[in-house]
Amino acid sequence: MTNDDAGNVVFVVMDTVRKSHLSVYGYDRPTTPGLERFAEEAAVFEQAVAPAPWTLPVHASLFTGMYPSEHGASQENPYLEGATTLAQTLSDAGYETACYSSNAWITPYTHLTDGFDDQDNFFEVMPGEFLSGPLAKAWKTMNDNETLRKAADWLVSVGNKIHEYTASGEGADSKTPQVIDRTIEFIDDADGDYFAFINLMDAHLPYHPPEEYKEEFAPGVDSATVCQNSKEYNSGARDISDDEWEAIEGLYDAEIRHIDYQLARLFSWMEQNDEWDDTMVVVCADHGELHGEHGLYGHEFCIYDPLINVPLLVKHPEMETGRREDQQVELLDLYHTVLDHAGVEAERATVPLDRTRSLLSADYRDFAEGDYAFVEYYRPVVELKQLEEKAADAGIELDRDSRFYSRMRAARRPDAKYIRNERIADEFYHLDVDPGETDNARGQGSDEEVELEGALSEFEERVGGEWKEVEDEDVLDDMSDDAKDRLQDLGYID
Repeated sequence: MTNDDAGNVVFVVMDTVRKSHLSVYGYDRPTTPGLERFAEEAAVFEQAVAPAPWTLPVHASLFTGMYPSEHGASQENPYLEGATTLAQTLSDAGYETACYSSNAWITPYTHLTDGFDDQDNFFEVMPGEFLSGPLAKAWKTMNDNETLRKAADWLVSVGNKIHEYTASGEGADSKTPQVIDRTIEFIDDADGDYFAFINLMDAHLPYHPPEEYKEEFAPGVDSATVCQNSKEYNSGARDISDDEWEAIEGLYDAEIRHIDYQLARLFSWMEQNDEWDDTMVVVCADHGELHGEHGLYGHEFCIYDPLINVPLLVKHPEMETGRREDQQVELLDLYHTVLDHAGVEAERATVPLDRTRSLLSADYRDFAEGDYAFVEYYRPVVELKQLEEKAADAGIELDRDSRFYSRMRAARRPDAKYIRNERIADEFYHLDVDPGETDNARGQGSDEEVELEGALSEFEERVGGEWKEVEDEDVLDDMSDDAKDRLQDLGYID
């Protein structure tokens, strides 16, 4: 049940937005003037940590308060199953709930939209109802049936080719204006307390920003000629020069500027229509992006800080405004923060409210592992298939004992991080003196390494211990999800 003081929630995820590219975090290009204004009324968190480096497990954690190994949604199992979602709990408590997103992982197919009264995927080619209905069941059947694996694998290859073709030019408009319009419509029509969740996809590859922002941040750049396929670079099939990286980052910045403009439009409407003062507003990214650091492009195959130390800004009626917070927080704590704001104990939910994980509590992070954040990354079967195809086309053989095939876990504090890798050597970094994570200090015997490795071991024991071995045929099993992902990519915004 909600209390009498419960208020509204607007929860925004800026997909694939890297913290270091936001002017609100000190970036030297004016990418986020709107968020700079928002920050004057919000708390800005410098040390927010995502539980994974990509969309599905992060959103599952936001919606359940669980780590990836606890909720089980990964590319090895691309569904959130058996968990009560935040939207379900709030809906049961009387909230009106809506989810608007053009991110194709956030669909009824993956169960991430369970509990939302209204949801729209904004698919460009194929409606979300189709992907979440008979077709979704067909893919899951293929995933479970030994005799259909080869057909699923063939569909993966076909889907990859379709995705490459449709992503190669400016064939689709950003869906962000429509997402914002639907959100405004939902808020305007709401009769009581509401929970509006939106995901904005502009900053996800491929980058084809609106012309006005492209001219500001990437003048003269042809977005159809720069490398827009991260697997070509990661596989070694294509090199990217410094000038091309500069062009790519300019396009990326232009996409972020468009997100910022649309968010400012939403916030301005809320202010003008008396929906602002008592509403909790959360703005974060689910993960960041790499542009050549560590020899990688995109957000796969590692859990370095540019991917998992994400932007987070929170406006709350009772939260001190304009403050910068250096305490480490975890994105999955936002689940508890929303419940705390709404006054919903969620006793019957999979994860009940824990106020030591609520940003609104004086006892925040006052638990045994409160000094640490944990990150998990499972075998990226979707990316692996495409990576292998790019490598094979270029006559390159990928090393099976490399980060491409490795699952990973990390324990992080603001000063240090220990990374457990499945197929390559573990890593340890002193983040306070090596924020770029370029000097692997594992084995040097520092107290920090001992503490972080110990915390990670305790976490692993708590969530299930070591990873199970994955055989090649298991990866092929999950390739039906790769086919699903490629079909989903047909709905991605440019």
